[in-house]
Parts: sequence; structure tokens; C-alpha cells
Amino acid sequence: MSHPRIKRDPKIMMGKPVIVGTRITVEHILRCLAAGDSVEHVVANYPHVTIEDIRAAQAFAADFLAHEGIAAAE
Repeated sequence: MSHPRIKRDPKIMMGKPVIVGTRITVEHILRCLAAGDSVEHVVANYPHVTIEDIRAAQAFAADFLAHEGIAAAE
């Protein structure tokens, strides 16, 4: 799946996926949300990030996990 709002570049944040035009990583967005921050709070703290960017970060992470290998339980 295409994620035009997310970019990976080895020269930016060591290649971690970031919101395009920022140095805000997908990981950082997800950690903020996991810590209980609301989407609105994240946007207020990072004015270059939009609600659509946050949704794109979540979709990117979901797609990444959907393509991970699965280990069978023993």
C-alpha cells in the first residue's frame, strides 16, 4: 500500500519512517498515542503535523505489521 505522507530516507533520522517534510518519526507518533496523548494534543505539540499525518502514520504501522512474518505457536 502506498503511503505518500510517510517517507524513509537514510539521510533523515537514520532511515526511520517519518512524516514527509518533518523529522517526526512514525514511531514517535505511535509512542505519543500509546502514552495516552490525544491526536489533538499531538497536533498542538507538533504544528507541522496534521491529523491526516497521524492517521497515515497509524496506517503505515498497520501495513508494516500486516506484512511481518508469523511464527507458529508450539
